[in-house]
Amino acid sequence: MNDFTSRLLLAQDGEAAGGLVFVIVVLIFSIVVIAGMWKTFEKAGQPGWGVIIPIYNWILMLEIAGRPIWWFFLLLIPFVGIIIAIIVTVDIATNFGKGVGFAIGLIFLPWIFFPILGFGDAQYQPQS
Repeated sequence: MNDFTSRLLLAQDGEAAGGLVFVIVVLIFSIVVIAGMWKTFEKAGQPGWGVIIPIYNWILMLEIAGRPIWWFFLLLIPFVGIIIAIIVTVDIATNFGKGVGFAIGLIFLPWIFFPILGFGDAQYQPQS
């Protein structure tokens, strides 16, 4: 076993301990976002477990946003995908009665805004 591996496994070094703390914090944030998105999906009449399935979660988000499924392919195009993701997020916020400011929160602070959307009193009302 090399020196790096022993330090990482035994957490004898401050950097290794800091790395472990970072991983734990990221896991906690991820769980909070997943829980908030799960409840958001359920409020919109979609299966909550869909949030943990890659690709399928974007298809469900497109349905919640009221956008066509073929937009998924637009998400795969560099730079275009970012714009499409922003539009979908704004549409999701709008369909829950929230504004563009809330959508910006969903984009930049999802660990705060998805739990607010999922566990709060916002109701899903798709726009025609």
